[in-house]
Amino acid sequence: MPRKARIDAPGALHHIMARGIERCKVFRNDMDRNDFLGRLEHILVETQTPCYAWALIPNHFHLLLRTDSVPIATVMRRLLSGYAQSFNRRHRRHGHLFQNRYKSILCQEDRYLLELVRYIHLNPLRAGLVPDFRRLQGYRYCGHGALIGNHKVVFQHTDTVLKRFAKTLDAARKQYREFVRKGIDQGKRREFSGGGLVRSAGGWTAVKMLRKAKLFQKADERILGDGDFVQRALDHANEHLEHTYRLKAQGYTFSTIVDRVATLLDIPASDVKTASKRLISVKARSMACYWAQTELGISQVELARRFKVSQPAISAAVRKGQLIVNEHEYVL
Repeated sequence: MPRKARIDAPGALHHIMARGIERCKVFRNDMDRNDFLGRLEHILVETQTPCYAWALIPNHFHLLLRTDSVPIATVMRRLLSGYAQSFNRRHRRHGHLFQNRYKSILCQEDRYLLELVRYIHLNPLRAGLVPDFRRLQGYRYCGHGALIGNHKVVFQHTDTVLKRFAKTLDAARKQYREFVRKGIDQGKRREFSGGGLVRSAGGWTAVKMLRKAKLFQKADERILGDGDFVQRALDHANEHLEHTYRLKAQGYTFSTIVDRVATLLDIPASDVKTASKRLISVKARSMACYWAQTELGISQVELARRFKVSQPAISAAVRKGQLIVNEHEYVL
């Protein structure tokens, strides 16, 4: 059976998990963990991807991320490939490091953001990496310490989480700490890493009750949320796919986008495709990158090859292009 495409869009909240192949350790020591966090910080800051929770376990990791202008798939590809290569060189090994592809679950924010922050940050305690809740607060390889003020983590957006508890920082941290402590007895919540309706409804018992009442909800293993949220997410994904397919069926190509940008800015098409740092060329290239990615689904890797620039440069161009297009209300 073919794998389902990932569901993503600007503003989407994702719970991401990746395990070592054959459950091998992907973090053998602090050097590994620090290398991973350094790469994570660089990529998230560069792509302006917010992170609300994270935890490193010896054979896997958890991230709670929100998509900005750069797709989560691009963020994760850079993170996993770069770290795997570094890990293999450091430990003199070869081959894949991570099991299959990472798991990414689109989450209903108002219902699950705080629950997921708590679930993810309790992982080191459940895994026995720290002996008790007090020691969890000092654990450096989990985002819990940043939220209570024990550590400074550049890439972690603590304000977004804390503002949901109280207006003042001290009160918010106190309430957050108590909220997490109360989750210790909940154990491993399979609905946060399972699939489909079982996860969305809160377990098989809840599913059976819904079915007895003849209440059926839309379910999808890639989504954590109630039936209405799942349906909206799938509708949005289908709309995007249909829009992209329709443009391609109408003959839209990368060259079409280049010509459109050239017309809008009244410049030769060659000025759109150049890697020049002239202001007009940078503006044109940014618009072309934004439309090529969002409208035709062309990857940033492919755009980097076409423009002969680095992938980080393409990421920045996409963000800039979105601002330009929105500001001037340009239409492809």
